[in-house]
Amino acid sequence: MVTVVGFLAARWRRADDAMHLHEWGLGGRSFGTWVTWFLLGGDLYTAYTFIAVPAAVYGSGAAGFFAVPYTIIAYPLVFLFLPRLWSVARVHGYVTPADFVRGRYGSRGLSLAVAVTGILATMPYIALQLVGIQAVLDTLGVGGGANSNWFLKDLPLFLAFAVLAAYTYSSGLRAPALIAFVKDILVYIVIIVAVIYLPMRLGGYGHIFDAAAQKFAPNPKTHKAAGSMITGPNAQWGYATLALGSALALFMYPHTVTGVLAAKSRTTVRRNMAILPAYSLMLGLLALLGFLAIAAGVGKGVAGFNPQLAVPQLFAKLFPDWFTGVAFAAIGIGALVPAAIMSIAAANLFTRNIYREFLRPDATPAQETKVAKLVSLLVKVGALVFVLGMDKQLAINMQLLGGIWILQTFVAIVPGLFTRWFHRWALVAGWAVGMVYGTWKAYGIASPATKHFGGSAATIPVIGQIGYIGLTAFVLNLIVSVVLTLALRAADAPAGKDETSPADYSAKEGDPELENAPQPVAAH
Repeated sequence: MVTVVGFLAARWRRADDAMHLHEWGLGGRSFGTWVTWFLLGGDLYTAYTFIAVPAAVYGSGAAGFFAVPYTIIAYPLVFLFLPRLWSVARVHGYVTPADFVRGRYGSRGLSLAVAVTGILATMPYIALQLVGIQAVLDTLGVGGGANSNWFLKDLPLFLAFAVLAAYTYSSGLRAPALIAFVKDILVYIVIIVAVIYLPMRLGGYGHIFDAAAQKFAPNPKTHKAAGSMITGPNAQWGYATLALGSALALFMYPHTVTGVLAAKSRTTVRRNMAILPAYSLMLGLLALLGFLAIAAGVGKGVAGFNPQLAVPQLFAKLFPDWFTGVAFAAIGIGALVPAAIMSIAAANLFTRNIYREFLRPDATPAQETKVAKLVSLLVKVGALVFVLGMDKQLAINMQLLGGIWILQTFVAIVPGLFTRWFHRWALVAGWAVGMVYGTWKAYGIASPATKHFGGSAATIPVIGQIGYIGLTAFVLNLIVSVVLTLALRAADAPAGKDETSPADYSAKEGDPELENAPQPVAAH
């Protein structure tokens, strides 16, 4: 059904001329409140969320709940600036956040830095959606089995990839927007049923929390615990900085910005920031599945058990077969929707801010759209090769690193929506310092599964507490940007041309500047 919907989406709200990037890559900027809500929900709450958040709770307890406060923090925060981004993007025909940076600061180098960072951070995120599908397939036992050749073993994943690539190529952003309706409804049904039905099978929540407390109790011999039911004093800085840093980074990802820019009005964006917290309620219930898996004995006594399989095995163990199929479908579709949006967002960045900016400045809208379609295919192929050819833990580590990277674009994008005070060269230097510091610190972290990039927490300079590397790098980025801006302004260094005006940031539907706004291309 989802495959059929994906291809039929090309006929939905069909444009007069589909060979424009804003039609293929932004759905014609035509999505209303509910379509945008489902699209952003499908974009933010992915199959990997379905797998990883309960897996973190299953493996470490309270620390896994950091995802709940970070989404609660994120929406009031982005309510302050996303409507401004939508307005200026709509007035000038911007398709990507790097387009805005290019227009605001007149800097091709800063725009390139934002675009490359967005692509690098998005690639492992797409790969993790395929990891989510694989977790379901492994639990189902679908495929040729461990002893068969590589092609038969991974054939189901190839088929899922082929479907995703085909409908994304033909329908663009309209496909995941329509499929998101199916995905989100299924996810809500599965989670609501799970948090009501499964505790009835497991003896109630009292027994569930008791089982989790026993698992996380200190070992009598070593006095060490695998996790905790509450975050202890030594973990609170790490918990708080990870939640805050993740909140700041959430809407810096290209795929989330793409969902926002596809909205038809500024009011639509504002409404969505108000109603999207409904997903945070779902996320809290979803995290509880980690405790349910502990109480159900999932993975108990299995040496080297992969926590990523905790939820699929919980469903397979306790749900009736027919409803297990529904639950696994929700996870599978939950991978296809964000993977489609992510590949489109990465293709938009490459096409507008690398191909058109540096390789083919005279590209027509039709040529831009063709390139974007091809790049979206290449991005998905790259993610597939990454998943099949490398260790799954590496994909997880790279996604953690991607979060550190994408946060470094915040200083270039968000302050620029309110002020032109920062100097373009200072922002490039701040970005470079944040990227180098974040990558260096993450490289030095080992874990039982890997020698490098084994986590995202390290000692915060000066404070001496363990905290999120991305937020520390962000602070260094901001400090360097401020200090160098003061120095460059004192030296009267050329600031670059700003093609925006103050009125652009508050433009809303019905305003004259929107009625006459360019659609196919941005005027640089």
